[in-house]
Amino acid sequence: MIELNIEKFGNYSFEEGVTVRDIITALEGEGKKIKGVVGAALNGEVIDVHTPIRKSGTLKFLTKKDPESLELLRHSLAHIMAQALKELYGDENVHLGIGPTTEHGFYYDVEVEGKRLTEEDLPVIEEKMKEIINRNCPIERKELPRDEALELFEKKREIYKIDIIKHQIPENEPISVYTQCEFVDLCRGPHIPSTGEAGAFKLISLAGAYWRGKEGNPMLQRIYGVAFWTEKELKKYLHMLEEAKKRDHRKLGKELELFIITEDVGGGLALWLPKGAVIRNEIENAWKQEHIKRGYQLVYTPHVGKEQLWKTSGHVDFYRENMFPEMQIEEEGYFVKPMNCPFHVEIYKSKQRSYKELPIRLAELGTVYRYERSGVLHGLMRVRGFTQDDAHIICREDQVEREIQGVLELVLDTLKSYGFDEFQVFLSTRPEKSVGDDRMWEVATQSLRKAIESVGLDYEIDEGGGAFYGPKIDVKIKDALGRMWQCSTVQFDFNLPERFDMYYIGEDNQRHRPYMIHRAIFGSIERFIGVLLEHYAGLLPLWLSPVQVKIIPIADAHIQYAREVAEKLKEAGLRVEVDERNERMNKKIRDAEIQKIPYMLVVGDKEWQTGTVSVRTKKKGNMGVFTVDEFIDRAKHIIKTKSLEL
Repeated sequence: MIELNIEKFGNYSFEEGVTVRDIITALEGEGKKIKGVVGAALNGEVIDVHTPIRKSGTLKFLTKKDPESLELLRHSLAHIMAQALKELYGDENVHLGIGPTTEHGFYYDVEVEGKRLTEEDLPVIEEKMKEIINRNCPIERKELPRDEALELFEKKREIYKIDIIKHQIPENEPISVYTQCEFVDLCRGPHIPSTGEAGAFKLISLAGAYWRGKEGNPMLQRIYGVAFWTEKELKKYLHMLEEAKKRDHRKLGKELELFIITEDVGGGLALWLPKGAVIRNEIENAWKQEHIKRGYQLVYTPHVGKEQLWKTSGHVDFYRENMFPEMQIEEEGYFVKPMNCPFHVEIYKSKQRSYKELPIRLAELGTVYRYERSGVLHGLMRVRGFTQDDAHIICREDQVEREIQGVLELVLDTLKSYGFDEFQVFLSTRPEKSVGDDRMWEVATQSLRKAIESVGLDYEIDEGGGAFYGPKIDVKIKDALGRMWQCSTVQFDFNLPERFDMYYIGEDNQRHRPYMIHRAIFGSIERFIGVLLEHYAGLLPLWLSPVQVKIIPIADAHIQYAREVAEKLKEAGLRVEVDERNERMNKKIRDAEIQKIPYMLVVGDKEWQTGTVSVRTKKKGNMGVFTVDEFIDRAKHIIKTKSLEL
C-alpha cells in the first residue's frame, strides 16, 4: 500500500501501481467533483493520468490553469509532430530520436530518409498535426518487457530508439511506450489524456543535431515548436519572438558597427570594433572602480599555463574536453586557460599568509578560452574566447558570512545600475558525490542562505544541484522581453584549497585551510553586452553609448557652428559626432535614430545666433532649446549618476 496526501481532498491509501485516473474514479465514487484534470504532480514531479504510482507522497491534480501542466501539453505535441511526420513521409522512412520539452515548447530530433526538411515543410507538418488533434486519439501508456520493446522497435526500424533501450535504460527499469491511434513511441511521459486536449502551437525552426550530442554520430534534424494552452498566449509569445529578432544582438552588432566574428579568425572569437570597444571600456572601468572601492585587489594573469598546473587543479582530468588542445613548448605541455582560478591560487601562495591578512579578494577581467562545439556558438552569447569578470575571495570561517553578503550586495548594486531590477535566485546544495567535510558544507550553505535573506531576495533551493566542490548561488536577470539570463554566480570551492595545499597561519601559529569563494557578476563581458544590446534594443544608457551626441547642422552654413559646439562638448568629456553630409535634416535625424544615438542636437540660424541647440531624443522627440552649457550640465549629470533617463 502507498499513502497519498491529495491536495484539497486529504489522505488516502491505495494499492501500489494505482494511476491518477484510478484515483479520480475512486474519489468520484465518494461523490467528489473533479473536473478538467490533465495530469498530476507527485511530490512535485509532473505525471500523467496513466503513470503507475509506486511511492507515497503528496499529489496535486493539474488542470490547464496550472503552469506545470504545460509540460504535459508540450511533450504530447512533440509526439503529435512525430506522428505527423510518419504519416506525411512514411512510417518506414522516419526515424525518431528524442523529443523533449523546452522552456516554451518542444523539439524532436528526426531523420527522414530521402528528404531534407526545410522551413517550407513546417506549415505542411502543422496542418497534419492539427488533423491528428481533431481526431482526438486517446493517449495510452503501456509497459513492455525489454525483449518485447526491442522487438517492437526493430520491426519499425527505429534505430535510435533501440540505441536508447540498449544503452540508456537500465536493465531493471520498466520500459514504457505511448500510443495514440496507430502511432507508438518509446517514452517515459508525461502526456495529456488525448490528442484532442492539445492547445495552441507553432513550429518555428529547424536545426542540425548530432545523435546523443556527439560528433561522429549521425546528424539528425531538430524541429522546434512552441506551445501554450490558448491562442492568446501563443500570439503573445510569437510577438515576443518577433521583438527578439529585431533586438538580436548579432544584427545590432553589425548595424551599429560594434563587433564582428569572421571565419578567417575563427568561430566564437569576437573582434571588437572601435564603437564596441567604447562600451567594453566603460563597463570594465566602472567594474574596476567599484571593486577597488570594495577592497578587491586587481591582478593580471597569463593566457597560458603549464600542463602540470592544470593537472594539479584537476582540469586535465575532469575538464579536458572543454579545453583547447595542448601546445608543446621546449618539450613541455602548455594549455590556454579555460579558467583563471589556478593563477589566483598561485598569487595567494606567492608568500606565507597570516590570519590577519584575510580576507584577500583577488579580481581580474581575465580572458579565457573554452572549446565549444561549432553548433552551439551564438554571437556573443556562446563563444570560445571570453572575458570573465572573475574574483576569488580567500577567507577564514568567521568571515565567510559577511563576505558572501558583500558579494550579493555588489551583485545587486551592479546589475541595478544597468537597469535590471527583477531577479531569480537559486541556492544549489550538496550533491551525492562531493569533496569537503560536512561542517564546511554546512557553514558554506548556511552562509549563502543567510546572505540571500539579508539582502531581501526570494530564492529557490536546488537540492543536490551544487558542484562536487561546493554549494553555490546563481542569479538570473529579467530583460525587457521577460526572458531570464544567467549572470552572477557565487561558488564555494573546497577542492582547489586541498589540491594546491592552500593555508594560512592562524592565531595559534598553526596552519589552517582557508575557505575559497569564486564569484562573477556578469559571467562574461561578451555575454553581458549581448544581453544589454537586446534588453535596450541597441539604445544603450547615455553613459554606455559609443556616440552620445550627434550634432545635425540644418544647412552647410551651420557646419562651422556645429563644429564649435562639438568641440565644447568634447572638452566636457562627451562623445560627439557632427553629421556634415549633404542630406536633408529629417534624413540625418532618422539615420541618427537608426544608429541608436541618444541625443541629436539640431543647429540652424536661430541656434547659431543665440548660442543654443535644439535637443531631440528618439524616445521623447523634440525636448526644446537649451544653451550649450545647460545641455552639457544635463548630460554630465545623467552620465555621472548612470541614469537610464535622457
